Amino acid sequence: MPIGSPTVGEAELAAVAEVFRSGWLAGSGPTCRRFEERFARAVGVRHALATSSCGTALHLGLRVLGVARADEVIVADYTFLATAHAVVHAGATPVFVDVRGDTGTVDPDAVAAAVTSRTVGIIAVDVAGQPADYDELAAVARRHGLWLFEDAACAAGATYRGRPAGSLADLAAFSFHGRKGITAGEGGALVSDREELIERARRLHSYGIVPAIERESATGLPVPGCEEAGYNYRLSDVQAAIMTAQLDRLPGLLASRRAVAERYREGFADLPGVTPAVELPDREHAWQAYHLTVACGEERDRIATRLRERGIGCGFGTYACHLQPVYGSDRHLPVSARLLATRLAIPMHANLTGAEVDRVIGEVRSAVAGSP
Repeated sequence: MPIGSPTVGEAELAAVAEVFRSGWLAGSGPTCRRFEERFARAVGVRHALATSSCGTALHLGLRVLGVARADEVIVADYTFLATAHAVVHAGATPVFVDVRGDTGTVDPDAVAAAVTSRTVGIIAVDVAGQPADYDELAAVARRHGLWLFEDAACAAGATYRGRPAGSLADLAAFSFHGRKGITAGEGGALVSDREELIERARRLHSYGIVPAIERESATGLPVPGCEEAGYNYRLSDVQAAIMTAQLDRLPGLLASRRAVAERYREGFADLPGVTPAVELPDREHAWQAYHLTVACGEERDRIATRLRERGIGCGFGTYACHLQPVYGSDRHLPVSARLLATRLAIPMHANLTGAEVDRVIGEVRSAVAGSP
């Protein structure tokens, strides 16, 4: 039983066939533009740019925000490495800060304490699909004149105090990786209400020149100029077609994941030494992943070994970035380190049947009890 599984089928195949018939398979074409318009509306912003991954969306966002080599960027520590890698690729220094013990999202007080004269912005992460504390983070950003960037990789369809994930900061980045709530296998998006940021990102994501689709209707033979070196960070129109079909599925996928999460909450509520995932009352979790918290790391590892022996996929949650040698961090962040050691990700996707969910619950409970 895999830890994650995409929900794809005939609708996605039909969308891809339409792109094949169109003759435009490359990136940043007409299908991409239609998807960008729909995705922007879905996440409550004016502008969206489809990208090759969430990592490239994060990097583009930092470029258009003007991040430079002497800068520090405050980064939520409990996150996949792409969040901090983007800061490194932009030439700046990631300053990791600790997180809440219940949700794993960044602690606003820790953010405020980490601001220095070199700090230019904050990257918050919607861990496993639950938005961070954006009102409090925005207040810190305003007080110090910083920008706020939402890493919404896992959070398509989530909400915070009635506002969609993606609309909660100056910029937001999404992932369409195969384990995400909506997926094209790979891909991402950068979104914002600030048109000037997205338009500059659009040039940078296509080698620094005006995308080909914008030259299609021109008279004569325009030769685009290039004022800054960009990248090939485009999403193909094939992937954009898949994503358009996935957007149609989003409400149903969220409902299915929510039902699984509720069944897990009930099934683990009375299990000693194991804490079910928390959904805060003022936000709606997208449930990209489901993390149990086990009393200690050795017990977590024992349960994981048992589950894998029984054919049930599981994982460690996500990274405590400050512990990774690549960053050379000297920070001491006990909450994030504890979550790395004690979180256990169990199967969470929209294809799970009731019987499969019950089997996961039963196997976890047996493992905790030490039953054969």
